[in-house]
Amino acid sequence: MKPTGPIPPGYDADAQGRVVIAGRNVDALIGEAGDTPLFVYDRAMIAARIARLRAAMPAGINLHYAIKANPFADVLETMAQSVDGFDVASGGELATAMGAGMAAARISFAGPGKRARELEAAIRAGATINLESEREADRALSAAEALGLTPRLAVRVNPDFDLKGSGMRMGGGAKPFGVDAARVVPLVRHLVAAGADYRGLHIFAGSQSLDAGAIIETQANTVALARLIDAESGTAAPLVNLGGGFGVPYFAGDVPLDVEAIGAALAAQVGAEASRYAIELGRWMVAEAGVYLTRIVDRKDSHGKTFLVTDGGLHHQLAASGNFGTVVRRNYPVAVATRFGAPGDEVVSVVGCLCTPLDRLADDVLLPAADVGDVIAVFLAGAYGATASPAAFLGHAPACEMAV
Repeated sequence: MKPTGPIPPGYDADAQGRVVIAGRNVDALIGEAGDTPLFVYDRAMIAARIARLRAAMPAGINLHYAIKANPFADVLETMAQSVDGFDVASGGELATAMGAGMAAARISFAGPGKRARELEAAIRAGATINLESEREADRALSAAEALGLTPRLAVRVNPDFDLKGSGMRMGGGAKPFGVDAARVVPLVRHLVAAGADYRGLHIFAGSQSLDAGAIIETQANTVALARLIDAESGTAAPLVNLGGGFGVPYFAGDVPLDVEAIGAALAAQVGAEASRYAIELGRWMVAEAGVYLTRIVDRKDSHGKTFLVTDGGLHHQLAASGNFGTVVRRNYPVAVATRFGAPGDEVVSVVGCLCTPLDRLADDVLLPAADVGDVIAVFLAGAYGATASPAAFLGHAPACEMAV
């Protein structure tokens, strides 16, 4: 038997033992959606996360949402009313962000390999482009000159440090992201001299860390680096995006991040300048508010093991299958959504409907006895789910999505 990750707080069962999300049981939600598999996102849980974050962070700091975590339209409309800016990483995300009601002036566009038409779209809209190289800076300046517009440009910095213990390290050493720290000052001077609207710095060192001490250290290093760049370039950055890195507890033994400790330390670091800093988060804001519901379509035994075969799988939930950035596969929090809270009495593996042995949603987990027609819930599905998975693989239909 293998452990599962901790089910996030806030999920309960009704009298019939069905998972309740935003006050409604899973049968009612599936009935409204019309089918499984189904992603359900709880708006109130997202709002509570943002409220907690605002209370923990220094007063006046900007909270940005990285929409790659979950760009579902109804989620974005909720986020547009709750955060101070969106961060996007493609021309498609830029259009999606503006369509959700976020003003272009509060959108920043990061990511290497921006195409000419993406740079032009951002310049026309008035979004901030986080430059990933000196060559990209020249391309953006040339595009702006041809359009007769003043571009809003920031510099993404590849710092000499990374976020210790992070799931994905985005800084330190040779990276495709950002401009090496030693080369940033000349670039800032070049942007200012060229007449660009210099918007500041984006310094993102890593993601998915549950170590508050490591995040505090990284933020302190980031603030110090930004101040050094300001001093040496002779230009104060209007905004310093500190990135994020805040992780969520996916697996057995993971402990929730102490965001209050991080906020207190950051307040001491930035002092009265909090309004010129931003925290950019995606996963931490939305992951725990999402549940993936998939129905059991077959139950089979093979060589003494029991498999629950569902109508969903890695084509919707790549991360839960263990094929999205993890080295050793571990189980996400899962439950029988139609028998929630019942004691476990059999060890089973939950697998998807794809013709590949990679399609596993849970390995050798202890669950209540379940059969065809029951529903499996995969928690922590609010981030890097539907749009981070190979939805077209083997021609299966996309999952339904709803925000409630």
